[in-house]
Amino acid sequence: MKLIYSLALTASLLASATSCRDNSPVEVGADSPYIHYMGRLDRTNPAEPAFSFPGTTAMLSFEADSVAMHVSPGSGYFVVEIDSLAPQKVCFDPTDSVMTLGRDLGEGLHNLRVTYCIEGYEKSPRWRGFTLSPGAKLHEPAVPQGPKIEFIGNSITCGYGTDAEGPEIHFSYDTENHCLSYAHQTARLLDADYYVVARSGSGIYRNYNGPREGSPDGTIPSEYDNTLIYCPDVKWDFSTWQPDVVCINLGTNDTSLGNYDIALFGERYGEFLSHLRSVYPDAKFVLLTGSMLHGKALDDVRHTLDSLAASRPGVMRFDMSEETGELGYGADYHPSPRRAALNAVELSQFIANEVLPSN
Repeated sequence: MKLIYSLALTASLLASATSCRDNSPVEVGADSPYIHYMGRLDRTNPAEPAFSFPGTTAMLSFEADSVAMHVSPGSGYFVVEIDSLAPQKVCFDPTDSVMTLGRDLGEGLHNLRVTYCIEGYEKSPRWRGFTLSPGAKLHEPAVPQGPKIEFIGNSITCGYGTDAEGPEIHFSYDTENHCLSYAHQTARLLDADYYVVARSGSGIYRNYNGPREGSPDGTIPSEYDNTLIYCPDVKWDFSTWQPDVVCINLGTNDTSLGNYDIALFGERYGEFLSHLRSVYPDAKFVLLTGSMLHGKALDDVRHTLDSLAASRPGVMRFDMSEETGELGYGADYHPSPRRAALNAVELSQFIANEVLPSN
């Protein structure tokens, strides 16, 4: 394989680890304060919080010889990391709801990180917790210590096609891997607590191949306030998590096939920025041009974003290097893992040096 709404622990949990004194497996419910989540969760049912965006993560620290994960059947693909072992990409098919992630782990403290690596709006995934071997001890999770970053974007942010062998391969969940995207890798380089709001094909004022006059339904601004994409019944509570930085990578689909009105793009982008400022009053915003923008579309988007940033305090600009093929391609000419890794290095350096230099 190619290569968290945070819960506060109570003082007693911070003071000492817990242990099980019998021979029964140790069950860790999805609502346990020992699990650190990253990403939007619908907690209407605390025992089975729902999620849909790529990058949604659960972290757990424990002493145990084995660990299994429980999710709703058919949840799809996750990337599993235990300690310094190589990441594993695993899939929960419609008949799967529990899977052993590690066994014979040995003595000592182990750190588990499980990341949802696809767009799950069609699969309705839900966390259901973990099972540890008998005698297990739970510890405060090893959470990221860097900035809080939200990534808003399209297929490039999702990790569309990053596990594909070349551009002739078309999209499938088999080849999507958010953990190889620029967003995930930027978060890891900065040790960031990060959230993702992204959907392949989405734009600011029109989605891929949408009408020139715009398609307000299904765009990122129209879905942004929902906890789960395409599910307007549960609105996201922005007070639960406030990012230090918001990175926005939109415009590639707005300008798709040359059928776009750049003035409408700029107008809608400005409205979205105003909304973001209302819910994140203290955040810094970074407006990105994506690596799949080229030629006139790139020039138009770059000029528009420059103008928007110049007129708003706390808003900055960054251009990712273009996907030109010398580092390979992912599915449907999307960024390859090497291009995404380069973009992550570029963006993480910009954030560290220019956006949050005091950190």
